[in-house]
Amino acid sequence: MLFDFQAFIAELRENEDKERKEAVEKYEKFFGKIEGVVKDQLWYEDYVSKFETIKYAVPKELEDEFEWDLLMQICASSFSSDFVLDTETKPLELNIFVNSDDQTVVRHVSELLSFQILSLFEIYIEEQINLQILIEEDKYEREAILFQRKEKLENWNKKIATVKSETEIDDLLGDL
Repeated sequence: MLFDFQAFIAELRENEDKERKEAVEKYEKFFGKIEGVVKDQLWYEDYVSKFETIKYAVPKELEDEFEWDLLMQICASSFSSDFVLDTETKPLELNIFVNSDDQTVVRHVSELLSFQILSLFEIYIEEQINLQILIEEDKYEREAILFQRKEKLENWNKKIATVKSETEIDDLLGDL
């Protein structure tokens, strides 16, 4: 696998950017040393793991290089971007909407290069670490984040259920 969670955490620990370095220090102060893999982390277990996944289009040359279900989960659970499953394409396409200045840019996961995918893992994992710190540090932020998490999770899982049922209907019709 190209994304190495522990190498990323080590990079954050040594980062010249004070805020990024302090995020790891704060997280470890509250929750203990960051060990294991992504799926061992509190924020993953409590929140991200609850996001359902479905098979979607990925770059052919990178099919075996990333944990694609994990990427879908961390993307879908993010507060900083919007994600849509394009049901008009077969296989499904995961589209990421990124706001840049005054415009919105759409990225199709199946067209991304490995360094771009690695960047997505890093951005969204760092976001989850920072949100977990805020939950611990500030009771008002905690309430807002937990509420937003609940809404995001419910909306995503409804979307996935709809996509799955549409896919099943398409498959049945295709068999006729």
